[in-house]
Amino acid sequence: MDIEVFAVGGYDEVGRNMTAVRCGKEIVIFDMGLRLDQIMMNEDVEVENMHSLDLIQIAAIPDDTSMNTLEGTVKAIVCSHGHLDHIGAVPKLAHRYNAPIISTPYTTELIRQQIASEQKFGVNNKLFALKPGQKYTLSQYLTIEFIRMQHSIIDTAMVALHTPRGAIIYACDFKLDRTPVIGDPPDFSRLRQIGKEGVLGVIVESTNIHLMGRCPSERIARSLVRDTITSYEDDKNSIVVSSFSSHIARIKTIAECAHEIGRKPILLGRSMERYASAAEQMKLVSFPDTTSMFGNRRTVDRILRRLMKGGKDKYLPIVTGHQGEPGSILTRIAACDTPFKVEKGDKIMFSARVIPNPTNIGNRYLLEKRLMMSGARIFEDLHVSGHAYREDHYEFIGILQPQHIIPAHGNVNLTSGYVGFAKELGYTFDNDLHMMSNGHRIILK
Repeated sequence: MDIEVFAVGGYDEVGRNMTAVRCGKEIVIFDMGLRLDQIMMNEDVEVENMHSLDLIQIAAIPDDTSMNTLEGTVKAIVCSHGHLDHIGAVPKLAHRYNAPIISTPYTTELIRQQIASEQKFGVNNKLFALKPGQKYTLSQYLTIEFIRMQHSIIDTAMVALHTPRGAIIYACDFKLDRTPVIGDPPDFSRLRQIGKEGVLGVIVESTNIHLMGRCPSERIARSLVRDTITSYEDDKNSIVVSSFSSHIARIKTIAECAHEIGRKPILLGRSMERYASAAEQMKLVSFPDTTSMFGNRRTVDRILRRLMKGGKDKYLPIVTGHQGEPGSILTRIAACDTPFKVEKGDKIMFSARVIPNPTNIGNRYLLEKRLMMSGARIFEDLHVSGHAYREDHYEFIGILQPQHIIPAHGNVNLTSGYVGFAKELGYTFDNDLHMMSNGHRIILK
């Protein structure tokens, strides 16, 4: 059986992830994501109302028209977790394939919401929620298995595609967090077992391969956030915190710290409400009883007006906008486009790092300058990454001992960095180590 890996998207950039694996005449697609910085660069873009071909043209979603050259039948679309760079293109592309969309329960709910808001295409693919530890039989020869993993969004899975020639492991994105804030640690015992059974290939993220050591646990971020927020228990100025809306473990920590110092946590922003309310309704997280969340713009402005009148020291807004995204809550606050006014001594805390692309760096710089001109005090990097560092990759590759390694999830600087790392482990370029670009394909010998 020929096994071919086809790089559709996410191999020349960070974002719009999509990989197809052909096993004989059967194909499995992994992820269908957006490239968020391309959306931000085109300010008039309304993704829900755009045609997929237009989004492909601006490099916002994977160019899956190249899939027409791949002989075989797509048996499944498998999404590893709920970040938009992995599921954001599902409403635009999935309807082209007569195949179920398989993902973890929380990811499935996020995909369902996205499909419901889609205005251009009707997506009727069956949604199948698969829990980590469970398997899904695709055919006589292929089985999908979800392996419990940790990342910066809850209910993340590492995917194993079991084939007659060994497993293909899809590992974009992950961290080996042994002491997570929400959920259980990665299933190391199952990874070791799969490694002993035989791994034909690993498709692995390259995001933090240049960072030495191990990625700190989310508990480290929890301590950073708690040490900072609780030190201002008696402060009368406002405390505003911005983090990734999808980082439920971090949002939980911030809300608990607000409650601890006697402030009511308020989650503000459409994406903040969407991710948090879904997690709460599915009983994957519990926030303090004093927590409230609002997404509608008019409602958010009404709440901010109430906050100004009622006293800034009684509330702790948790808001979108840490990347300086146009239209986000914090960006609007900095531009004086809300009833909330930043005053001297107010504290703005960033529990997230800037995603390293020129658009985000420029937006964040402008955001911080505007806030500081209003007298705000800025707190940066109350954060730890959700991506494995170099030592984590040593452990990961050591456990699985794959025959082939394919670096993904990054531009040429990141994927070539992974090539250098894999060479240290004894892999050789173009033999069992493969550096790919979008549109390229290789057959695993």
